[in-house]
Amino acid sequence: MKPYLFLLITAVIFSGNILVGKAINELPPYTIAFFRVFIACIVVLPLGWKEVKQHRQTFRKEWKAVLALGLTGVAFFNSFIYASLQFTSSTNVAIMEASIPVFTILFSMLFLRESLGRVQWIGVILSLCGAVWVITEGSWELIRTLGFNSGDIIMLAAVATWVAYSILVKFHMMKFPVYGSLLVMLGIANVVLLPIALLEWVLGGFPDIFQPGHMAGLLYLGIFPSLLALILWNKGVEEIGPSQASVFLNLLPVFVIIGSLLFLGEKITIVQVLGAVIVISGVFLTTKAD
Repeated sequence: MKPYLFLLITAVIFSGNILVGKAINELPPYTIAFFRVFIACIVVLPLGWKEVKQHRQTFRKEWKAVLALGLTGVAFFNSFIYASLQFTSSTNVAIMEASIPVFTILFSMLFLRESLGRVQWIGVILSLCGAVWVITEGSWELIRTLGFNSGDIIMLAAVATWVAYSILVKFHMMKFPVYGSLLVMLGIANVVLLPIALLEWVLGGFPDIFQPGHMAGLLYLGIFPSLLALILWNKGVEEIGPSQASVFLNLLPVFVIIGSLLFLGEKITIVQVLGAVIVISGVFLTTKAD
């Protein structure tokens, strides 16, 4: 029962990442991304510094791998999410994020030579159709002209970035200690995101991050999705395995739809609900064996 509770809490925290990102989206997206990784880096420093020193030769030898992991999974994935939230709803972002496992499987077939059964293929097709249905708002005219919302296009970039990160994890993550690798990746993200955030500040002025609501949101993003959710996710996966654990990501749209209604005052359309059902059903089938 405990691992399932851990994974349920993880899904709630990941949903909160989207909701909080939407709630403070008057802040520039790369400013949000920078302060998120900056706070997370400070928090994980006591846990990770010793591991970094003990395995410094490994990090030097595998610098290309850890750099790629830091850029994809830590620096730009969430940056794209926060940028997309400037233009599209948190519900759309959640539904598209829930389709990530399907895209990961497709690219794993290409790069890792993994195969799919018939039931899994049905799941892939359902999830892809559901994602297209959501981002086009069910409009065949938009599908025909490819006139998608700009925020949805940015979110597709986030999905692609996470897929690349997931494949890199399968190839390289076992080489590094858990907290040490997290600290190094967060450090890389800080270095990469700072100049982009500085550009936002030069063009638009330094944002009011010390406003209580903004500060509370940044602290949440830096501590809960970046660190606590990772720890709970790892514990859950150790107990029940990655396949069963991944099913809990399908709860993202459900929690975000509920949160959007309760806290952001967003209107939920029947198109979004239908898309959520299709994506969740497809991803569930994709995680099942024939």
